[in-house]
Amino acid sequence: MYDIIGDIHGHASRLESLLQKLGYDHDGHSWRHPERHAIFLGDFIDRGPEQVETYELVRRMIERGSALAVMGNHEFNAVAFKTPHPDRPDERLRPHSEKNRQQHAAFLDQVGEDSDLHDEMIAWFKTLPLYLDLEALRVVHACWHHWALETLGPLTDDGQRLTERAWPEVAQKGSEAYEAVETVLKGLEIPLPDGATFLDKERNERRHIRTRWWDEGQATYRSIAMMDEQTRATLPDEEVPTHELPGYQDDKPVFVGHYWLRGTPQPMSSKVACVDYTVTEPLPTGKLTAYRWDGLQRISGERFVWV
Repeated sequence: MYDIIGDIHGHASRLESLLQKLGYDHDGHSWRHPERHAIFLGDFIDRGPEQVETYELVRRMIERGSALAVMGNHEFNAVAFKTPHPDRPDERLRPHSEKNRQQHAAFLDQVGEDSDLHDEMIAWFKTLPLYLDLEALRVVHACWHHWALETLGPLTDDGQRLTERAWPEVAQKGSEAYEAVETVLKGLEIPLPDGATFLDKERNERRHIRTRWWDEGQATYRSIAMMDEQTRATLPDEEVPTHELPGYQDDKPVFVGHYWLRGTPQPMSSKVACVDYTVTEPLPTGKLTAYRWDGLQRISGERFVWV
């Protein structure tokens, strides 16, 4: 049985409180449960005050066999930010622009940029799988999308980890591999109808929306957009072409993080649960959230736990 835990973002103390609430004990080396295992959904770093402590806690649990984990988009970005471009050694796979450095600044400050610890953490991030397809459940940071996973298949090893040679391709904007990783780690985006746009929170004009990819049946651009209600109201209330939205109809439940939800944790559908409830915001808005999975194929609102 598993406890699936959402995005931590450097809040190790909150994670310890959640593990205690879930019945885990610290044996002097790591946190353990006599009957259960944790599964972490990635995004261990950036934003919070205890990023190194979070890394150490999660890594020890995994190495002692009491947890599993998948990669989040923040770990992916950290690797790309550190990795030299193969054709331009003075550049990195993720450009060191002012925006990218600002997003990553708290992590770099806490680990020490280009320190031995920085190198160690980046090497460990590369060992994280993109997803887990277990016997009775699935885990991925943002989106279970068959095309994206099939596209990434030749670029991953038997443990669903990106191979060393894959990194330049998956970090290259415009490539199919890049689009596939973006979908798996950040969610499915689709284009709006011709002429339709909206303004994001930085007042940039956007022509693509991030979607409720798990929704079944006919939907409109307005109904499936993942954004605040005020902006959503500006979107076209036109039906989305059926080929744009895959839905999720498989038998196994799938667990995701990433989406910075608010309110009381609840199922996204009978088969999909998100356990990212914005830990970076103060209580009661921000919650570090877990789902206690006990083998049932249908997601239940009663199985969420948070601190």
